[in-house]
Amino acid sequence: MLGFARHRSDLPCQWLLASVADRTALCFSGKCFYPMSFESLKLSSTLERAVKDKGYHTPTPIQASTIPVVLAGRDLMGCAQTGTGKTAAFALPMLERLLAKKDQAFHPGNKRRHANYRPVRALVLAPTRELVAQIQNSCLDYGRHTGLRSAAIYGGVNQNPQVRALDKGVDILVATPGRLLDLMNQGHIDLRNVAILVLDEADQMLDMGFLPDLKRIVAAVPQREQTLMFSATMPDEIRLLAEKWLRDPEHIQVSPAATPVKAVKQSVFFVEARHKPQLLAHYLQSNASTRTLVFARTKHGADKIVKHLIKQGIFAAAIHGNKSQNARMKTLDQFKSERPPVLVATDIAARGLDVRGISHVVNYELPEVPETYVHRIGRTGRAGASGIATSFCDREERQRLTRIERLTKQRILVEENHPEYVNQGPAVVTSEERPPRRGQTSRPRSGGDARSQDRQTVNRATGDVKKPHSKKPRPALAAGGERAPVIVGEAGSEAPKRGNGPSRRKRRAL
Repeated sequence: MLGFARHRSDLPCQWLLASVADRTALCFSGKCFYPMSFESLKLSSTLERAVKDKGYHTPTPIQASTIPVVLAGRDLMGCAQTGTGKTAAFALPMLERLLAKKDQAFHPGNKRRHANYRPVRALVLAPTRELVAQIQNSCLDYGRHTGLRSAAIYGGVNQNPQVRALDKGVDILVATPGRLLDLMNQGHIDLRNVAILVLDEADQMLDMGFLPDLKRIVAAVPQREQTLMFSATMPDEIRLLAEKWLRDPEHIQVSPAATPVKAVKQSVFFVEARHKPQLLAHYLQSNASTRTLVFARTKHGADKIVKHLIKQGIFAAAIHGNKSQNARMKTLDQFKSERPPVLVATDIAARGLDVRGISHVVNYELPEVPETYVHRIGRTGRAGASGIATSFCDREERQRLTRIERLTKQRILVEENHPEYVNQGPAVVTSEERPPRRGQTSRPRSGGDARSQDRQTVNRATGDVKKPHSKKPRPALAAGGERAPVIVGEAGSEAPKRGNGPSRRKRRAL
């Protein structure tokens, strides 16, 4: 991975551009940055030891550029895709700063039952249960030699173990906004001693409707010394929040926003919607030895896909918001061991998943939001590995494909060599398109001319239009985040048993 010899912290609000795949020197504001090691970041010996225990030697671009800024006490707005090492980029300097103030005095309003109580001094917010659990595990791994305590709280499980952990006192609290507010309203959490606030996957939290909750939480952290915000994309809403909540922040961007990782090979299969189940089964059977993540649009759709795959003899499981947290974590742990080798997930459930070795990502249905496509395929091709992202596109999804290509500024190759290929013809007419004038005929945008259409065949049983197999793909013509999560403990301790109590609100179970 690429690191940097120095960071221009004297240049406020500058965008630092870096490519994860690029291993050459990086030039920024007339200065060049060269590969470096974790030792050069001047972390404490306890943290360096933990990093070595994880087998890491060279920081990723986001880590090398972010850690010095956070250690200096600056607010930060970071834009980076998942899989770039973002968690360590804020977890390591956060632990370092907490170590430097380990004996910080409590807020005078805190009255607890025992003298060893620890107030929450660092708060990390994330949109989903899985991401919270992963951040918590990272805090435990990196802080195993520090003596600092951390806890994870989220919906979908019984709150009693989480409350007991809070009563003991923790230094770092990782939480989803919904469950955090629930426990705050019940008087179990006091945030007046929080010095460091981290908002991870801020764009996703806004998409999930957490903005009102975030405003209440930020208002409950009046004495914070430092605010860190990370987002995979930079819509206007995120920029406005950064201007409101961050003070003279350093802006760091790793890879252009909404740009797929170069190591991911992308392709699209044109197929009729009713034939997607058969095509998926054929695709998975052809790649039977690989760990594959399939994205479905709805929870019901995910379950339906799994049932079809099992009937075809393909071992698969689903993960989505209707599953209990314990069931979701069990399925995820099984998927990490490739039992099952196929995981079907919705966007909400899969956001923030960090599973190594995912070789294939399948968009069974194209997302309505183009940025979501980038998040999805970012589940493969991580940490320098290569990956394959395949999308199934029916006629009604052609406009989604067009918007994805416009966002990413690249055309996705159309793969014709599959049993369910059909010449899609023009995209369905939407409000974004004008119908052809009277007397005119619309021409297929997928490249068919008169001669090619003469070679098409019709399946008399189904009426499907098919085209002979082609050996070469062609470009589309449409323009264009292991062990179970630990609830609390000193680093390396066992988690208490979790209950399965329902969440107070559906949204907050996420």
